[in-house]
Amino acid sequence: MTKPLANDRLLRALLRQPVDRTPIWIMRQAGRYLPEYRATRTRAGSFLDLCQNPELACEVTLQPLRRFPLDAAILFSDILTVPDAMGLGLYFEAGEGPRFRDPVRSLADIERLPVPDPEQELRYVMDAVRLIRRELDGSVPLIGFSGSPWTLATYMVEGAGSRDFAETKRLLYGEPQAMHALLQKISAAVTAYLNAQIQAGAQAVMIFDTWGGSLTPRHYREFSLAYMQRIIAGLLREQDGERVPVVLFTKGGGAWLEWQVEAGADALGLDWTIDIADAAERVGDRVALQGNLDPSVLYAGDDVVRAEATRILESFRRPTGHVFNLGHGIHPGIDPERVATLVETVQRYRQP
Repeated sequence: MTKPLANDRLLRALLRQPVDRTPIWIMRQAGRYLPEYRATRTRAGSFLDLCQNPELACEVTLQPLRRFPLDAAILFSDILTVPDAMGLGLYFEAGEGPRFRDPVRSLADIERLPVPDPEQELRYVMDAVRLIRRELDGSVPLIGFSGSPWTLATYMVEGAGSRDFAETKRLLYGEPQAMHALLQKISAAVTAYLNAQIQAGAQAVMIFDTWGGSLTPRHYREFSLAYMQRIIAGLLREQDGERVPVVLFTKGGGAWLEWQVEAGADALGLDWTIDIADAAERVGDRVALQGNLDPSVLYAGDDVVRAEATRILESFRRPTGHVFNLGHGIHPGIDPERVATLVETVQRYRQP
């Protein structure tokens, strides 16, 4: 029998159920801003080795919870594990980020791509999920995640990160059917991957659409949102008798919140470029909202951190349906003491 959660605030808030206070977790909460993470990564040998070692992935997942009383753990992994498992040959170039040895540039390339079995090619991720759940021992929920099909496609086509997405946009505009074929295959892989995480123990899942905001509104609906909607429709929404909430986050997608509601997620993530009160008014009570402090606020002093966090909490103006988070991932140079101030501020806040 699954052990009941001691702290289920996150799940309740994502499902718009009553909570005693706003829950908080932080995107990239296990990462380079923590000295213990840097030590573990050094011990692993490389970032990829760290991701592929379930015991060390579990260790860094738990590190921020030992420092801060956060309301959730998030699986330590990388969105590019899926295209790596599809045979593209992921590696990391010092100072330049992720790269693929075999980028996808044609319909023939796309047709050769396999859809990986999560319990085979991505078994190390599932083993990490199982281990983390066991180590959490019912303290807080575990969040699983994947990149969105469009975001993964940008890396797969470019072969690396990009500012202008030249090759990806060339494929989109010049061979839209090839792009759709790629996105369909990625969607199948992501659906299987997230469902396997849920079956292994993830209690909520999040889809990171990091580069959806690079699209025109029309292309966002056609090439990003439609495929996230397809994934959400194919997800397990209940496991061990409990609802599994889904969060959809499009960075730079604040103009399209009304469309995002249609995708079927339980909650929408917000970046820092939109006012949360405006977002709440636009989506009504149809979804919960997650966000949305500018990560750079954490470079400031404690007084600024407290003021900015309180401003967001006061702006939401609803009794439930809000999960506090940053508007994107925490920066590597942040002092952990500022994170402690943020967490304390959110957890002490009570709506008037």
